[in-house]
Amino acid sequence: MTLTTEETRPAATVTPDVVPDGPGAPAEQRRTTSSLHARDVFALLGSAAAAVALTATLFDRVLPFDGSLGFAVVLYLAFMALYAVLISLDENGATIRARLAQAVVHALALLLLAALLFIVGYALWRGREALPHLNFFTEDMSGTGPLQPITDGGMLHAIVGTLQQIGISLLITVPLGLACAVFLNEVPGRYARFVRTIVEAMTALPSIVAGLFIYATAILALGLGKSGFAAALALSVMMLPIIIRASDVVIRLVPGSLREASYALGAGQWRTVWTVVLPTARSGLTTAVILGTARGIGETSPVLLTSGAATGLNLNPFEGPQTSLPLATFTLVASPEKNMIARGFGCAALLMALVLLLFLLARVIGGRGPGQLSRSQQRRRAAASLRDLERMGAGTDGPAAVPGPAEEPGTPPPPVG
Repeated sequence: MTLTTEETRPAATVTPDVVPDGPGAPAEQRRTTSSLHARDVFALLGSAAAAVALTATLFDRVLPFDGSLGFAVVLYLAFMALYAVLISLDENGATIRARLAQAVVHALALLLLAALLFIVGYALWRGREALPHLNFFTEDMSGTGPLQPITDGGMLHAIVGTLQQIGISLLITVPLGLACAVFLNEVPGRYARFVRTIVEAMTALPSIVAGLFIYATAILALGLGKSGFAAALALSVMMLPIIIRASDVVIRLVPGSLREASYALGAGQWRTVWTVVLPTARSGLTTAVILGTARGIGETSPVLLTSGAATGLNLNPFEGPQTSLPLATFTLVASPEKNMIARGFGCAALLMALVLLLFLLARVIGGRGPGQLSRSQQRRRAAASLRDLERMGAGTDGPAAVPGPAEEPGTPPPPVG
C-alpha cells in the first residue's frame, strides 16, 4: 500500500501558549486589577492645582469676594468642573458620572472627618490648662470658687455622677430593650406592629419631654425627689427606643435557616432564641447598646430637670442632687471666668474619653463572631466534656476513657485490643 505525501508528512507540533519557566525565560507580565491609574492621579492633581489658581485669581483680581468659607466653596466647585473636563477627554459619560460621584462621596467623608477632628481637638485645646492637673480627676468643686486657680477643685463628682446614672440606665434599658426586640421578631401580630410604631415614634422624642415626663411622674406625683436615680430614669426613656429599634433590625438579619436547623434538632422557640438567635446577633446587639448609650450619656436637660446641680461628691444616687459631665460642662462654660471655662472644656474632653472607653469595652465583650469562644469559655467547654465522659462511663461496665493532656476533649477513646 502506497502512502501519499499528505499521510507521510509529520504532524505539526502544537506549542503551548505558556511561557516556560527558566533562567532565560522572559519575566511574566502581571495584569493590574487596580481601578486607580496614573492618568487618574494626574487628573486629580491637575484639577486641584488649576482650581486653586483659578479661585485665587477670581478672589484677588476679578470678584469682590473674601472670606475662607466662600473661597472653599468656589474652590470645590472649580475643582469639580475642571475634573469633569479632564476625565471627559478619555472616558465616556457613565465613567464621568461615576468619577464625579466618587469625588463627592470622598469629599463628604473628608469633611466629616475634619469636623470630628476639629471638635475633639478644640475641646482638648481649650481644656489643656485643666487636664494635666491630677486634682481635676480626684477632687470636687464643693470648696472651690470661680476665682480660685486651676490647681484647686476638680470634676470627680461629675465623673461619678455620669458613671452611676448611665450604669443604672443600662441596667434598666438593656434587658427591656432586648426583650422587646425579641418579642417584635418572635411574636408577630397586630400588637407587635403597634409596639414597633410606638418605638419608631419615640426615637424622635425630644430630651426635654423625657425629663418633664419623669419630673411629673416620679418627682411630683410619687415624691421621689431630685436624685441621680431620677436622672437615670429620664435617660432610660431616651435610650430605650434606640436600643429596641437597633436590636430589632439586627435580629431580623439572622438567617432563617439557623432557626429552621434548631427546630429540626428538636429545640423549642425560646430555646432557639436563647442559644441560636441572640449569640448570632451578639455583635449587632452590642452596637445597639452603644448607640443607646451614646444617646443618653450626652444629655443635659433631663439631668438638669430631674437631678439638679451639685458641686460636691454624692455617692448615693437615690438621694440628693447629683451632677453629670454634660451638666457640669453646660454650667462651667457659661461662666465668665477663664479657669471655669477651661474646666468646662476639660469636662467635655473627659466625656469624649468616657464614650471611647465604653465603646472599646463593648467591642471587647461583643466583638467576637458567632461560635467564637473566649479562653474561659473554651476551658468550661472542655470541663463539661470531661464530665459528660465520666457520666457516660459510669453507666457502662467499664470506666470511660478520659482524654489525656495531648488529646482533644470530646474525642472518642482509642479501641481496646
